[in-house]
Amino acid sequence: MTQTPPTANSMRRALRRARDGVALDTAEAAVLLQARGADLAALTESAARVRDAGLEAAGRPRVITYSKSVFIPLTRLCRDKCHYCTFATVPGKLRRAGHGMFMSPDEVLEIARRGAELGCKEALITLGDKPEDRWPEAREWLDAHGYDDTIAYVRAMSVRILEETGLLPHLNPGVMSWTDFQRLKPVAPSMGMMLETTATRLWSEPGGPHYGSPDKEPAVRLRVLEDAGRSSVPFTSGILIGIGETYEERADSLFALRRVARSYHGVQELIIQNFRAKPDTAMRGMPDAELDDLVATVAVARHIMGPSACLQAPPNLVDAEYARLIGAGIDDWGGVSPLTPDHVNPERPWPQIEELAARSAEAGFSLRERLCVYPEFVQRGEPWLDPRLRPHVTALADPATGLAREDAEVTGRPWQEPEEVFTAAGRTDLHRAIDTEGRTGDRREDFDEVYGDWEALREQAAPGLVPDRIEADVRTALSVAADDPTKLTDAEALALLHADGAALDALCRIADDVRRDAVGDEVTYVVTRNINFTNVCYTGCRFCAFAQRRTDADAYTLSLTQVAVRAEQAWQVGATEVCMQGGIHPDLPGTAYFDIARAVKERVPGMHVHAFSPMEVVNGATRTGLSIREWLTAAKEAGLDSVPGTAAEILDDEVRWVLTKGKLPAATWVEVITTAHELGLPSSSTMMYGHVDQPHHWLAHLRLLARIQQRTGGFTEFVTLPFIHTNAPVYLAGIARPGPTLRDNRAVTAMARLLLHPHIRNIQTSWVKLGTDGAAEMLRSGANDLGGTLMEETISRMAGSSYGSYRSIRDLVAIADAAGRPARQRTTTYGDVPAERIATGLATDGHLPELLPVLED
Repeated sequence: MTQTPPTANSMRRALRRARDGVALDTAEAAVLLQARGADLAALTESAARVRDAGLEAAGRPRVITYSKSVFIPLTRLCRDKCHYCTFATVPGKLRRAGHGMFMSPDEVLEIARRGAELGCKEALITLGDKPEDRWPEAREWLDAHGYDDTIAYVRAMSVRILEETGLLPHLNPGVMSWTDFQRLKPVAPSMGMMLETTATRLWSEPGGPHYGSPDKEPAVRLRVLEDAGRSSVPFTSGILIGIGETYEERADSLFALRRVARSYHGVQELIIQNFRAKPDTAMRGMPDAELDDLVATVAVARHIMGPSACLQAPPNLVDAEYARLIGAGIDDWGGVSPLTPDHVNPERPWPQIEELAARSAEAGFSLRERLCVYPEFVQRGEPWLDPRLRPHVTALADPATGLAREDAEVTGRPWQEPEEVFTAAGRTDLHRAIDTEGRTGDRREDFDEVYGDWEALREQAAPGLVPDRIEADVRTALSVAADDPTKLTDAEALALLHADGAALDALCRIADDVRRDAVGDEVTYVVTRNINFTNVCYTGCRFCAFAQRRTDADAYTLSLTQVAVRAEQAWQVGATEVCMQGGIHPDLPGTAYFDIARAVKERVPGMHVHAFSPMEVVNGATRTGLSIREWLTAAKEAGLDSVPGTAAEILDDEVRWVLTKGKLPAATWVEVITTAHELGLPSSSTMMYGHVDQPHHWLAHLRLLARIQQRTGGFTEFVTLPFIHTNAPVYLAGIARPGPTLRDNRAVTAMARLLLHPHIRNIQTSWVKLGTDGAAEMLRSGANDLGGTLMEETISRMAGSSYGSYRSIRDLVAIADAAGRPARQRTTTYGDVPAERIATGLATDGHLPELLPVLED
C-alpha cells in the first residue's frame, strides 16, 4: 500500500525519543517503521541497547537463544482460506498423496523419537484451525478414531509424546477457546498463535489476505491471546509484515501485543515474520517484505515491547542476513530443526545450528539452547507450569538459568496426576481460627504478580465505573412493578435499580408484596455445613482473599478423612446438607471431586452433597479429558446431588475480566449450569455486586438468569452476594469500590424479586455478608430465605466479613423474628425436612459444641 513518507523533522523527533527511552505512541512508531539508511542505523543502535540491557538484567548477557525442535504438522486441513498459505490443503490432495486426514499416532511418534535421538527437546505441533468444521472427512476421521474434536487429538498426542519420547510439546492449533486452554495446559508447557495483524479490513474486505477466514478476525485472535494470559499459559505470538497493512496498522498490532503482554505477563516471545510470496497461492504476485522493512520492524518492536521482551525473527526467511537482525534487537532464533522442514515455509530450509552459532559469534553473541517454554516461565513455576509437566520440564532445564541442559537425556517420562493429593497440610484449623486469630496477613505474598498488571487493570476498569444514565421515570416504573413486574422494560428496571429515598422504600414494599404472594411469609433456612477442602489456588481472582499459594502461611488442604469426618459431625447436629467448594489446587486431579463426594456419601449416606462450582466443574472436566456433560454425569454417580451457582460474579465478561484473571467466561458458566440442570442436578444462582459494576450489569445478569430458568427450571434460589472489600486484592489495589451501600443491597434484593418473578421463587440474603440487622432488612425487601447455619465459613471471613462463621438455628429464627416473620427449616431443594433431622437440629441448636479440631490421618 502506497504511503506518504514521514517528514525529516518527524523522523528526527521519533528517533530522539527512541534513543532517550521515551515511550513511543502509535504515530511515532509508524514513522520509525519507515526509517531507512542512516535513520535505520540509528534506530537499530538504540534498539540493540534496549535488548542488551534486558539480557543483562535476565542474567544472560550477550546470549541469543534457539530451540532444537521437530516440526509435526498434525493435520494440514483447515477451515480458513488465507490467500498466502501453502500449508493448508484439501482432502483430495491428501488422499492422492497417500496421506490420511491427520497424521497417525505412529507417524507422529516416529518423528518425535527420531528428534529425541538427535537431542531435540521441542515437538512443535502445528495444524489448521478446526478442520472438522469445514471438512466432513476430518470429522469422519476424528469420529472413527474416538476423538470429540481436533483439540482432543492434540491433547492425546501431546501426552504420548511426553510419555514415549520426552520431547516437550509446543502447540499451535490456531484459535482456541478459554476451555481449550484448560484442556491443553496440562499437556504442553507452552503454546502459540500469531496475531499477524490488527487490520480488520484485511479480513473483512473482499480480496484481503484473510478474507473468508473466520479465525483471522483480529478481535478473535486478540481474545485468544487474552485467554492465554488469563489461563497462565506461556504464549508465543507475533506479527506477519508485508501482507498489505499500512505502517500505522503494523504499529497498532505491536501496541496491541504490548497491551496483552503488560496485562497478563504471559507473552513469552514475539515473532516478527516477513511475508514471502509462494507459488500456487492467491498472493503469489505480491512482493516479498523487504529486509529493511523487517529490520525496522524488529527495532520498533524492541522499543515498544521493552528490554524484558523476547524477540525472534525466523532465520530461514532472511537469506543469511543474520547480523542485521541481531543488530536490530532480536535475542532468539526460534525453533530450528536438524530433522524436519519448516512445513509452513517449505521452500526455505532451516540453517544448520553450527552456522547460527558462528553467525551469532561474529556479532559478539553466544548461542544457547532453550526449551519451548522460556527460562522466565521455567523459573516462575506455578501457576505457569502444570504440576504434571513439571517433571518433564525440570528434567531438561538448567535449574540455575532455566535454559536447556544440552546434555540432558531426552527420554519419555510418565505423565500422571501428583500422588497423595489429599494429605492434610497447612492451616487446617483456619475455619476455627479465622474467628479468633484471624488471617496471617491481608494479602498473599505474590500479590504484585499473580493478578496481572494493576495499572493496566485500572485502565480497563475505568469505562465500567461511569454512572448509568437514567431515562425512565421512577414513578411510572413503580406503577408497572406494582401492577405486573413481568412487564417492566429494561429502562424502567434500570430506573428502579437506582431508586433511593421514598422511591426505594416503595420499591421494597412492592417487592415484599410480590414475595408474600409468591412464597408466603415463612422465612426458610437449611442446616448445613460449609467444607472448603483447600484454599490453594492460582486462578488469580482479584476479588478473592481466600486463595493462597501452597507456601503461604494461611494455605491449607484437607484430607479425605477430614472432609468425611466434618460431614459426619454436621449430620450429628442435624444437618441435611454439606456445601463443598475449594480452590483450584494445581495438584488436584479431575477425579478428586468424585473422591470427595464418595467420601461424604460413604460416611453419611443421607447427606445432600451440594458441591463444586462451575469453575471446579470445568477444572475437573478439562483435567480428565471428559466433556462437561460426561464429568457431571460421573460426579452425579459419585454422589453429587446439586451444584452451587457460584463463580458467576457478574455474568458480563467486560466486568469479569476486571474481577478475575483466569476464571471461566460467562458463556462457560451458563454451559455448566444448563448442562447440570439437563442432567437433573439443580443449582442455586448468585450475583456478587458492588465492586467495578454498575446497575445495568445487575439488570443484564438478572435477565439472563430468568431466561435460563425459563428454559431449564433448575435454579432453586437466587442468592445476593454483596462484595466484601476489606481484604479483596482488587480493592487493596485501589480499583474497586468498598462494597455495596445499604441502598444498593435493598435495591438489588427488591429487583431480584421482581425481575426473577415468577421463574425463581426463592430469594436468599446472606447473613455472612450483611449481619443480623442487614439480613432482616433484606427480608423486608423481597427476600424469603436466610441460607444456612454454615457451621464454618472461611471465604467471606478471609475477605474481611465481621459477622462470624456460623449461626445457630436460634440465631436464624431470631433474624426472621426481627423481620416479623415465622421461620421454617428446609432441604436444599426447599422441601420438607424429616422430623428426625428437625429434632436432632433443635437438640443441638444446629451447631457443633466445639468446632472440628485438627485431625491427624
